[in-house]
Amino acid sequence: MAKKVKEKVELPKVHKDLEGFDVTINSFGEIQMSYNIEKINDFLNNKVEDKKLKHLKEDEKS
Repeated sequence: MAKKVKEKVELPKVHKDLEGFDVTINSFGEIQMSYNIEKINDFLNNKVEDKKLKHLKEDEKS
């Protein structure tokens, strides 16, 4: 009988602040995350510029 070879799962490259972040979908279709959604939102607010609000920041500078 041949042995089953387990493939090594390579983790994607992520930002150092999101190290260990994992998203899975269970059998009921629910999304399960290893991080709290508030922590993810804080990260996105700090690191990603919102294109829809860009014009508001330009108005403040004037």
